[in-house]
Amino acid sequence: MKVTVTKKQPNAVPLIIHTEFIKLQDAMKYANVVYSGGEAKQLIWDGQVKVNGEICERQEKKLYPGDTFSFMGGNYLICADET
Repeated sequence: MKVTVTKKQPNAVPLIIHTEFIKLQDAMKYANVVYSGGEAKQLIWDGQVKVNGEICERQEKKLYPGDTFSFMGGNYLICADET
């Protein structure tokens, strides 16, 4: 059994998803921190985005509830829809 421990980011903005996961570039668009998926992919490729505290260079990275990402000083927490 794999156990992942993530450190909660202070003042993280919750992003509620209605699916099992969301791709990182889609989460960035959903959070309104980029204008397009292409822009998000380039920023990820350039190493400007952290996922769970580590630099991520995978555009297709899947984020699940409990994961966090940070970009330009903003912190975002992926949350499951509880309805």
